[in-house]
Amino acid sequence: MAENIPEEKIRKVIAQVKHSAIDSTLVDLGIVKEVTVKGNNVSVTLAFPFANIPIKDYLIMSVRVPLERLGVKVKVKTTVMNQEETERFLAMEEKHWKGST
Repeated sequence: MAENIPEEKIRKVIAQVKHSAIDSTLVDLGIVKEVTVKGNNVSVTLAFPFANIPIKDYLIMSVRVPLERLGVKVKVKTTVMNQEETERFLAMEEKHWKGST
C-alpha cells in the first residue's frame, strides 16, 4: 500500500475520468458528487441520473481502477441525482454525446 497520497493527486486522477459515451468527464457531468480522503482510504460518491443505468458498474470501475493503481483503498457509494442535477446532466449529455447514432 502506498504512503499517504495527497488529496490533490486523488482528485486529479478522478477529474480525468471520462464518460464512455459522452465527451465529458464524470466530474463535469456531476456524476462525481463527493470525494473523501483519509490517509490511504478514499471514499467516492457517484450520483447517477437514474437508479438502474446500464453502465453503472462500468462507471464505478472507471473511477475505482485508476485510484487502486495509486495504492489506495477505494470505497464507492452510489446515489441518484435530484431533478435539477438530472436536468443538467441530460443537457450536457445532449450537447456532448459521442455514442453511436
